[in-house]
Amino acid sequence: MSAEKRPGRAIAVVECNDFFVSCERVFRRGLAGRPVVVLSNNDGCVVSRSAEAKRLGIRMGVPLFEVRERVRRHGVVVCSSNYALYGDFSQRIAGLLCEAAPAVEVYSIDESFLDLTGLPAGELEAWCGDLSSRIRRWTGIPVLVGVGPTKTLAKLANRWAKKSSPAAGVFDLASHPDRTEPALRRTPLGGVWGIGHRWERMLGGCGIRTALELRDASDGWIRKRMGVTGLRTVLELRGLACHEIESQPAPRQTVCHSRTFGRAVRDGRQLHAAVASFAARAADKLRSAGQVAGAVQVFVASDRFRKEAPQHSAAAVSRFREPTSDSREAVRAAVGVLAAIRREGIAYRQAGVLLLELSAERERAPELFAAADSTSGALMRAVDRIRRRFGRDSLGWGFDRERDEGWRMRQERLSPRYTTRWRDLPAAVLRPSRN
Repeated sequence: MSAEKRPGRAIAVVECNDFFVSCERVFRRGLAGRPVVVLSNNDGCVVSRSAEAKRLGIRMGVPLFEVRERVRRHGVVVCSSNYALYGDFSQRIAGLLCEAAPAVEVYSIDESFLDLTGLPAGELEAWCGDLSSRIRRWTGIPVLVGVGPTKTLAKLANRWAKKSSPAAGVFDLASHPDRTEPALRRTPLGGVWGIGHRWERMLGGCGIRTALELRDASDGWIRKRMGVTGLRTVLELRGLACHEIESQPAPRQTVCHSRTFGRAVRDGRQLHAAVASFAARAADKLRSAGQVAGAVQVFVASDRFRKEAPQHSAAAVSRFREPTSDSREAVRAAVGVLAAIRREGIAYRQAGVLLLELSAERERAPELFAAADSTSGALMRAVDRIRRRFGRDSLGWGFDRERDEGWRMRQERLSPRYTTRWRDLPAAVLRPSRN
């Protein structure tokens, strides 16, 4: 083993393939081989596509109404976003990755970075292939793995894992550096991690159109045109690591819960229920991160696309007496702000709540004249424990029971929450033996 060549550094990107669609297919076997798309909030735009749907020319981000005829003609299965299901699968996959690798950075709901430095070069592809098979076997989700000496090259390798991998679903640039230059030559600028549309247009106008041409550009020119951030991208393309694995995510600076309503809301009672619900959910997120907030901001907006209707957008902030993560305090403050900014007669299409000035929750000596409820922390911990054990819907606040839910998100094609709600658990049917 000591004689085996080792890569100086090996970073892997594990990406779930067509993640939302793959989650829908785990429990709905009849979707295999069929064109499937998943829609954004309120069943608006396509946010995930199966390979079959991609071959039909359905683009990412296209509004459903623009491809409705194509969907009907080709029998495309359309699903509403089921974020409870997708989030649970994401957590399960992250758990498997953390068991397999010493350092893991969960980058997004469907993507993670792994530090594999130290694995023998000859074992990297096999190790990644085994990890991919294990995730598929234990969760049903297919993944693609790209490996490189830097995060940027690992992302580029992951792109090629989708196209022309020597091993199924794995493309390794860390232990096969001879593959790097051909991959860079065939990668357009838009395929480089960190190169957005603005930089792509600027570089294209200067004659730089591929990842290889970007890598070979002079440091001074890149720094002048793209700053330090662009120079880091170029250095990473050359194999010089500028971005480390961040195993511990940075503390949140804000927590937001907002929504575009399924239809415009004119009724003040419904808008009150919506903002109260958003504030409570934001406080839930805050407690799960072990943080408290010093202020709350509420914003509302009418439908700007309906030019004939009265328009109004507004936002305002209210400060808490002392930092808190109590859902009751968040709701009380949020609905107070709403009452101050809402106008009668306006049909609002969007609203949201942001918790600001976040800090780590810790035991604090009470203020001498503070009127805070001393049972607040114990009550919130009890609420969270009950929900973790019996499900989020097992315990709620008064506004959660509103019968008229016109403000809630439109999800006409929502699949069951197979893994997070007891009544949605799949049932196994035992058929009598014919013998």
